[in-house]
Amino acid sequence: MTEHTKTDGLPGMDAPELPQVLERARPRNERMNAAKVECNACPVLCQLSEGRAGACDRYANQGGVLVRVDPVVVLRKTLEAGEAALVPFAGRSSAADANVPVDVADSTAGQPAWSGDLLLTEEVFVTGVGSSTTYPDYKPAPFIVGSKVDGVDMVTVVTEGIFSYCSFKVKIDTDRFLGPEQANVRCKGEVVGHVTTAEYGSQMLSLGGVHHLTGGSKKEGRIANEMMQLLGNKQAVELTIDGGSQLVIQAGQAPIVNGVAEQRMRVGCGSAAIGIFARQFFGQADEVVVVDDHITGVLTEHQAGRCLDMKPSGIQMRGRKSTPGRYFQVANPGTGWGGTDIADPLSIIEGWDESVAWPGLRLLMTSTTGEHASWYVLDESLVPVEAEMPATVRRIVDRIGENCEPSLTSVLFLGGAGGSLRAGVTENPVLLTRSIKNALVNVTCGGAPAYVWPGGGITVMADVLRMPDNSFGTVPTPAIVAPIEFTMRRSDYEALGGHADQIRSLREVLEHGAWHNDGAPQALFWQALPVANPWPLGRAPLLG
Repeated sequence: MTEHTKTDGLPGMDAPELPQVLERARPRNERMNAAKVECNACPVLCQLSEGRAGACDRYANQGGVLVRVDPVVVLRKTLEAGEAALVPFAGRSSAADANVPVDVADSTAGQPAWSGDLLLTEEVFVTGVGSSTTYPDYKPAPFIVGSKVDGVDMVTVVTEGIFSYCSFKVKIDTDRFLGPEQANVRCKGEVVGHVTTAEYGSQMLSLGGVHHLTGGSKKEGRIANEMMQLLGNKQAVELTIDGGSQLVIQAGQAPIVNGVAEQRMRVGCGSAAIGIFARQFFGQADEVVVVDDHITGVLTEHQAGRCLDMKPSGIQMRGRKSTPGRYFQVANPGTGWGGTDIADPLSIIEGWDESVAWPGLRLLMTSTTGEHASWYVLDESLVPVEAEMPATVRRIVDRIGENCEPSLTSVLFLGGAGGSLRAGVTENPVLLTRSIKNALVNVTCGGAPAYVWPGGGITVMADVLRMPDNSFGTVPTPAIVAPIEFTMRRSDYEALGGHADQIRSLREVLEHGAWHNDGAPQALFWQALPVANPWPLGRAPLLG
């Protein structure tokens, strides 16, 4: 039960008394079966029968009590080589011990759980995963945790945000043509995003967002919501791009383009590859062309070749010449050599200047990843004839490949933390925003570091691979549910008008959690990442 007695009134007026507010409000349907429980964790207000979960699979009715199905995820720090790492605690015993209805217990069975043993509060951090929401928005956050770090009193405000305004920014390491910029991206036939810019060796997608969640058809919103949940929870998603490719993407995995798993991210554009390896090519080839959809490089014309005093080859290239040795638009985008649509690299050569070129000229043509490479020698008619590549040249091509990093899919959650979420922190939300911009508050998502965009509001971005598994849920409004935590000095929390009367010790909040009426919440410790996140409670500006 949460109790409010009064609130601030207008100047010169007495503050009105508020009624006692229960966690379970009066049902919207007065004829609702008495055996059912109405869940008010989101605007859907599901009416739950005994032993059944709601539409979001996050809350259930157990014996007439609203319980949270999933455990709260808690992080614990250990020191390894001087760095913070995250380790699991004792295992869960059974569904009955977990206080979870039988039909929904499988989602947590067998997972490591809170053992009740707490040594040092500054080694434990409660995340928003499994913590519940502030809906109907004016309630304090489910967990407002007080702790002490290096003698400094700290507060962490923990909640699961219901994000209608959110998306995923996806970086796909590939030279393949995925689709034209601004092209629609579809999932199960529904538009769920679009292609954005091509970056160095990668293609970018923007997926989800409020316009797809709420601005289209009901089906579009439902599928966009499902796609976003899968993507955020590090699962595979199948997509198609209008006028482009079919994709299977999954955070931390190689993208699959038109049924083929990508292997390499290019070392650089064609011009960069020429510059990087020019000294190694020198003396081994008379001309080198690195084929690239964006900037194709030609060694003897390039500044690198000129600095090495290489003899001009007389090669005549297709496309639009930029600066010396750099050509744009030598072919159309595609899935062939260097991200172009060509299978025959000679097709981008218009000819040879007979007054410059010579029979026996040695020509290497390679892609930006070294996956495609061919060796030619000009005959008496100055026609390139394919020949066996010398071992010394093959080693340079292999080195190009060696310098290409593995192709991966990177998924970043981008969400706007709105007024209702901020109201769980303070009754004056703008003070929280200002405190974040003044570096007085550390923002994390599931304990993972979050980048806060400049400008107005609280717009955060976090790498889903650094967040605990199953950090993301959904509600059928539709919207994404995602964890967020705000950590600061207690004095700063009080100064921004925070709910100081709701601060509880770590042990107390775990023993008397806010997301059901009886019993202690279950807590799940997260397994360490290969590379540990910075410890959320240890950020230097906070400790001063």
